[in-house]
Amino acid sequence: MIEQVRPAEVQAWMDELAAARPLLLDVREPWEVQTASVTGAGYEVLALPMASIPARLRELDPERPVACLCHHGARSQRVAQFLDQQGFAHVANVAGGIDAWSLECDPAVPRY
Repeated sequence: MIEQVRPAEVQAWMDELAAARPLLLDVREPWEVQTASVTGAGYEVLALPMASIPARLRELDPERPVACLCHHGARSQRVAQFLDQQGFAHVANVAGGIDAWSLECDPAVPRY
């Protein structure tokens, strides 16, 4: 089962795993990232559209913790499951996506 992390919990999740260099993987389309995005406070954010993940899998380190983010949490859940099936050691889904991020963490992040 994929770990579910609420946006308000992401920073604590990242801090807990800081030694392993956790990654926030934004799997939304480029236009969505341009519309609303987040920046990592002490962690890396990488935007790779969901459809590109299989072809670009080698760009990701399977030993590095990954939290997947999308608009509402459905696409990121699918990507998290895919990464888990590919042997990634520590994968989580940001439940509620960037929409929940705007509501829970940063109202400056536009809702769309």
